[in-house]
Amino acid sequence: MDRFGLSATPELCRVCRLAPPPFVRAVAYGLYEDAMREAIHALKYGRLHTAARGLGRRLAEAIAHLEGQAPAEMLVVPIPLHKSKHAQRGFNQARILAKEALACLRQSHPQWRLSLAAHTLMRLRATESQAGLTPRMRRLNVRGAFSVSEPAAVSSRHILLIDDILTTGATARAAAQALLRAGAASVWVATLARARRIDSSASDPSQSREEIAPWSSRAPDARPQTAGPMAVSTLESIGSQDF
Repeated sequence: MDRFGLSATPELCRVCRLAPPPFVRAVAYGLYEDAMREAIHALKYGRLHTAARGLGRRLAEAIAHLEGQAPAEMLVVPIPLHKSKHAQRGFNQARILAKEALACLRQSHPQWRLSLAAHTLMRLRATESQAGLTPRMRRLNVRGAFSVSEPAAVSSRHILLIDDILTTGATARAAAQALLRAGAASVWVATLARARRIDSSASDPSQSREEIAPWSSRAPDARPQTAGPMAVSTLESIGSQDF
């Protein structure tokens, strides 16, 4: 077991046992709960852009866990928003996080050759928000939603997909499939957080357990440091201190 709570042969979640994902592996810094959830919401919905620096450092830590596994040279591709959603929000949080993480990795891992390719992947249609959808509905919602703007740019290249949250992996799967169809050599995924998933297949509810997917990673020191919900106003200094 390594410091991210992963063994050399991680246990597959039920979804991945039934349908192996098209990406090689994915990592996440921590669970989507408590302070991590509040910080992501502060950036995403509260437009607190100063939060991006601290979150970017944490994303960089998750990506660094791929050292020795993923190729040293990769195109870094943020999951895109549809143009209507981008116009409404004014920015793509995945792109901001990718830029901040790359800035950190240039210092900590100068041997890596990671290039931001923010316009490589396109979202073809405005999909419904994934929040509240069942796993099947999530897959249907993003099916065929992505395309590659210049297939030649990704042909035979290794790709690192970046997003803020991974829940069922439906978005990452759909994006990875589009990149592989365009000729990408492999796709890896890194997110800030992953949603806690409960194995509902246990016959005895008391025996239900959290499913740990092969992409899941959580450092022992990555637990939120707050006891309860954190108001957006308390996150104003998140760019310069831990949350």
